[in-house]
Amino acid sequence: MHRASVALEPRKLYEMPKCSKSEKIEDALLWECPVGELLPNPSDYKSSLIALTAHNWLLRISATTGKVLEKIYLASYCKFRYLSWDTPQEVIAVKSAQNKSSALARQAGIQQPVLLYLAVFHVLPFSLIGILEINKKVIIYLFPQIFGNVTDATLSHGILIVMYSSGLVRLYSFQAITEQFMQQKLDLGCACRWGGTTGTVGEAPFGIPCNIKITDAPSPLFEVSSLENAFQIGGHPWHYIITPNKKKQKGVFHICALKDNSLAKNGIQEMECCSLESDWIYFHPDASGRIIHVGPNQVKVLKLNEVENNSAQHQISEDFVILANRENKNENLPTVTASGRVVKKKFNLLDDDPEQETFKIVDYEDELDLLSVVAVTQIDAEGKAHLDFHCNEYGTLLKSIPLVESWDVTYNHEVYFDRDLVLHIEQKPSRVFSCYVYQMVCDPGEEKETTNRS
Repeated sequence: MHRASVALEPRKLYEMPKCSKSEKIEDALLWECPVGELLPNPSDYKSSLIALTAHNWLLRISATTGKVLEKIYLASYCKFRYLSWDTPQEVIAVKSAQNKSSALARQAGIQQPVLLYLAVFHVLPFSLIGILEINKKVIIYLFPQIFGNVTDATLSHGILIVMYSSGLVRLYSFQAITEQFMQQKLDLGCACRWGGTTGTVGEAPFGIPCNIKITDAPSPLFEVSSLENAFQIGGHPWHYIITPNKKKQKGVFHICALKDNSLAKNGIQEMECCSLESDWIYFHPDASGRIIHVGPNQVKVLKLNEVENNSAQHQISEDFVILANRENKNENLPTVTASGRVVKKKFNLLDDDPEQETFKIVDYEDELDLLSVVAVTQIDAEGKAHLDFHCNEYGTLLKSIPLVESWDVTYNHEVYFDRDLVLHIEQKPSRVFSCYVYQMVCDPGEEKETTNRS
């Protein structure tokens, strides 16, 4: 692996024109053309950036030329801020910032009823599905038996996920809500009359009216209560992961069957670690149905199997474990001082002690079927990191690459691994970013040795 990009100096492909703060890009997604897709202009559309600007324009920008290929004006009645995939590479959800009541309004007891808006589009080409309003007052009126206010909502794989301050999470079919509550079908670029005003849908200043408003109680597909609304679905068959809704349960994960809420055998997962940063758990993105549980000094890959002689129940078992390379310093602590005084009490080190190798990032590269793990150790005044590549099937360590740059644990870091490229993005104070690019190339010596062994 070379510690540089392909050329000695990166070659600039294009530069976006400078713009004011009110026109800056707030969020973006990378869209790549599916194999065999017919495109209006293949050179421009093959790879494009779907970008959301601060003044509510949704843009498709060619990733190779920087040319704006499509543009839609969203609305003036709210501030859109976030982009996410509903269905990856097919449907996007554009989420507004949450409406906050002013201090004067709160003092007067006036609350802002609309929490946020979700605008949903097919991406090639842009076509509108609809804009959904999440109204707190309406939801409280329709569901008076539910304790707590609505605090957030999002869209994923056609499921509307609504979260409450009490920890309750409710799932609804977005398609069913669209069919039941859409007030009027809107098409981009077509004339529309709405609220006494006429304009073109998706063009300024008219934008896109909010055409989906819930006026009756839709039937939830599923609901569960979880600490901090943390909730994930995955596995084969479908299971979900939650933390019981009590503060003392933080760091305890329950894995349950979606069909009947039954707890899987060995389904309570708790990593016995003492650390400043919490461990985290998620379903493996390789669609194997496995689960990845990451702590400061170990990565557990768990699998979901049928219980023997009971196909209706499933159990959790370890597939493999990746351990940090560290020595047990607690065992080496002296029990008698140099003066002969006996040490009666020993203090254990934290599991994420900076002087011990600690796992910071775990990622999966689907095309190479590799797990990548970033491990960091604080050496004197600076941190040193290395990127390890593990076999996704067995967890075997295949390659370890030291990162040349130092790793300051007080900064934000992101590491991306895509085929033969590794990007390390570091955010320093005052929004100063550094980007380090590594490219993997075949080492002639290793290639020759492999050929000889063959």
